[in-house]
Amino acid sequence: MRPQLGPIGIWAHASKLSPRLAQELEALGYSAIWVGGSPPGVLSIVDELLGATESISVATGIVNIWSDEARTVAASHHRITGAFPGRFILGIGVGHPEATSDYTRPYSSLVEYLDVLDAEGVPQDELVLAALGPKVMKLARDRTDGAHPYLTMPQHTREARELLGPGKLLAPEQKIVVETDAAKARELGRSVVAKPYLGLRNYLNNLRRFGYEDDDFANRGSDRLIDALVGHGDADTAAQRVREHLQAGADHVPIQLITSKDDNPLDGYRALARALLS
Repeated sequence: MRPQLGPIGIWAHASKLSPRLAQELEALGYSAIWVGGSPPGVLSIVDELLGATESISVATGIVNIWSDEARTVAASHHRITGAFPGRFILGIGVGHPEATSDYTRPYSSLVEYLDVLDAEGVPQDELVLAALGPKVMKLARDRTDGAHPYLTMPQHTREARELLGPGKLLAPEQKIVVETDAAKARELGRSVVAKPYLGLRNYLNNLRRFGYEDDDFANRGSDRLIDALVGHGDADTAAQRVREHLQAGADHVPIQLITSKDDNPLDGYRALARALLS
């Protein structure tokens, strides 16, 4: 059963999520929480977040296929959907070659992983792929309910929608900094984008397809690149990037809010909820 997702969700590393925060996000009107940072395949954090809330959906963004066997992940899926039907999306992906010594035959390994999930009874409409390039985007179209691209811009969303066609879920992550000082906002965004993503060739190759070059990747990222990848300004201005994804064909946009270490992220979530959900 495909979860009923509204247009706006939240993407956060598992270490930054808690049952209490999930309750706050649900009260603000966000429709989904995407658990980042390649959570372990047992997915106990998903149980915790769903158990603390009433209607918000939870998705993985993403489970790394090199970290956990497909049968383990399928068992977690069945446990979670049995307890919380219609509220869980399993997002999987191949991760990054620089981070995984076992990274071999990524496309065929992903197909084999999907084969096991299928054999274990994981429904297609509760499964999405991390997809950037056309080949994996088409695999997401043919074998899952859709795609969860990461570190992209609305131009990519427009292309992804064309490849996926109608009816498939398209949920691109979008980084946001609620900060009117452009230099400060860019530095906050750069702190998340530069390391590790500007050292990972799958992301660089994808950005090159949209006209970014080596000069944009040098020195922790050019202003042009950071501005393309990180929406910033006051809440309404920053939220415009999310609207652009929706206008380009996204069904649902999970926001990754970037804040200073001492800031309470709830302030930003509240401001963005007022801009996007009221």
